[in-house]
Amino acid sequence: MKNIFLRLIVFLCGIASMGVEMAASRLLRPFFGDSILIWANIIGLILIYLTLGYYLGGRWADRDPRAVTLYRLIAWAGFAIGILPFVANPFLQLAIPALQQFDAGLGLVSFAGTLVLFLVPVTLLGCVSPFAIRLSTRAITSSGATAGNLYALSTAGSILGVFGTVFVLFDALGTRGTYLAFALALLVGAVAGIALEAERWRALRYAALLAVIAALAALDSGGVVKAAPGLVYETESPYNFIQVIDDPSGWRLLTVNEGQAYQSAYRADSVLSGGIWDLFLIAPYFAGTTPPRNLLMIGLAAGTTAREYTEVYGAIPIDGVELDPKIIAVGRKYFAMTEPNLHAIADDGRNYLQTRAGTYDVIAVDAYRQPYIPFHLTTVEFFRAVRAHLAPYGVVALNAARTNTDYRLVDALAATMRQVFPSVYLIDHPNNANTLIVGTNQPTTLGDFRANVATLTDPYLRLVAAQSLPTARLATETTPVFTDDHAPVENLIDNIILRYALGK
Repeated sequence: MKNIFLRLIVFLCGIASMGVEMAASRLLRPFFGDSILIWANIIGLILIYLTLGYYLGGRWADRDPRAVTLYRLIAWAGFAIGILPFVANPFLQLAIPALQQFDAGLGLVSFAGTLVLFLVPVTLLGCVSPFAIRLSTRAITSSGATAGNLYALSTAGSILGVFGTVFVLFDALGTRGTYLAFALALLVGAVAGIALEAERWRALRYAALLAVIAALAALDSGGVVKAAPGLVYETESPYNFIQVIDDPSGWRLLTVNEGQAYQSAYRADSVLSGGIWDLFLIAPYFAGTTPPRNLLMIGLAAGTTAREYTEVYGAIPIDGVELDPKIIAVGRKYFAMTEPNLHAIADDGRNYLQTRAGTYDVIAVDAYRQPYIPFHLTTVEFFRAVRAHLAPYGVVALNAARTNTDYRLVDALAATMRQVFPSVYLIDHPNNANTLIVGTNQPTTLGDFRANVATLTDPYLRLVAAQSLPTARLATETTPVFTDDHAPVENLIDNIILRYALGK
């Protein structure tokens, strides 16, 4: 009986160790996003903590080879997991002003401080497998089989921890609820194990830790995760942390993850937004004077560009591709994204191009997971797929981030597009944060664009043209070129952010 129970505990700890790692990304996402850099730090530090646990667990087991000692350390691991999201909150709140002010030092304190909190629970969970092997080994001739069986059990638990956490617990309980569930499960198992070892009084003492976690679970209202002025709604999806905010000027804004930029803007009494979305309206005139007959929007978000196209060009067919179904739902509920000519599609933009897309006069790409662009939407291979779905005189328009002095991402994307499109142009938005990159399916000139916009009569298009003409220019960069095999987009953006934060 005791041996079976020990194996169940090893399996449970395997579930918890990977479940905690997956939950770490959700805990950090609203404040730091979920870029490859964030994941690298989470995975790397979790592995360091587990390594430390394997080392300490083996030595601890040799010095005190009692099952009750193992169950006690599991109890403390469960307690540390249970309080972690609450203790982490002050560190996470530091990230809000750090990102708003681009304070690299404060941001590092917030990020590092949060990850250090995983040291205790993950290290203690790392102690479990070597400790259990020491307790289960009865003879040197069977030590290999014993170790193999227990590590297999732990790994099987870890597999269940990954899929169960992502597909069940996040949806049912949320991030804090997931931590509390792991804490309660480990504490219940530990207290039962201590009692099984005939240490009932000690079990009662550790049951007090269970009571503390249960009280935290009861008192947790699951309220606002990340406070923001004018907050209307927030939610989590498998892809994003989503907030809807009303600002004092009357605009409703969509922001995701760390929330230092807006993915959509809406005001019922305004056609133009004043943001980068307006510049997409002028893109067709790099190729001719004929208004577009249809549009593919990769990165629909809550539909700002689709709404502007409908207002200016009429009810032309628009296919809007958005990876996150919850963002589509938010767009419909909070941003009046109900145009009958808009077909909203929950899919990856590149997959849609390769499987279901038709032919379009304009393909607009605005698929930031702020501040990052998914690398597979920046490569030569992606732009070849885009061109294959353009009408003969079609255009592609891409939103790229920059600072007022650092155009490296813009230049890299333009250089990559020049490998595919005969003519590529740039237009800077006055906000000093975005540049629109336009590629034409046929060879064109900047003079053509100037002549084309001179014929415009629509007042909104004339306003956007006046804003575009001062900075409209031909792209000339030839390197670097991103490919599916080599597209270090995240590293480039990280370097841009760091230089900006350091004032360089």
